[in-house]
Amino acid sequence: MAIKFQYNKTCLQDLKKQLKIRVDVLPVIKNKESALRMEVKRAKDKARSLDKDLKSKMQEYNNIVRLWGEFDENLLRIDDVKLSIKKIAGVNTPILEDIIFSTQNFSLFNKPEWFLDGMSILKSLAKIGIEKNFYFRKMDLLLYARRKTTQKVNLYEKIQIPGYEDAIMRIKRFMEDEENLSKSAQKILKKRQEEREAA
Repeated sequence: MAIKFQYNKTCLQDLKKQLKIRVDVLPVIKNKESALRMEVKRAKDKARSLDKDLKSKMQEYNNIVRLWGEFDENLLRIDDVKLSIKKIAGVNTPILEDIIFSTQNFSLFNKPEWFLDGMSILKSLAKIGIEKNFYFRKMDLLLYARRKTTQKVNLYEKIQIPGYEDAIMRIKRFMEDEENLSKSAQKILKKRQEEREAA
């Protein structure tokens, strides 16, 4: 990225300010990136762990799968999934607060006795499934924020800071050359005046 500048002191001071801002902010952005990287890893590990739990529980209940044909699906319903928001490294991330289920009343005499156990099994499976999906979604959000932060780090580190440093160096060289030319011109004029006075 070519930085637009003019060969004067005002532009030099402005470029120095811009460079200082970027140099000062770079460590903060790097810290943000590493914090987001850690949070992505945590969310990924949690999601994978919940996925394994869900698969193992489903495998565990595989032997009673025939009974689920009798189960009334209307007895258990998910009413709400409560979320809150927490800032992690400056990024709003969701936090799973609670999953609210509602159960419909049923007669214990008219239904098989395993229905109560079936409801608790379904609740636990639904809870694990919702948490798993939540953590996968959270991981995606954090991953997106981390990528954006990494892009900003690379922009500052590899493009803007070297660009500003190069521009500052060019302006300084130009001003030094201009000053040297001015001094040389003054010496030449002085020497000519001395020759005129001598002649």
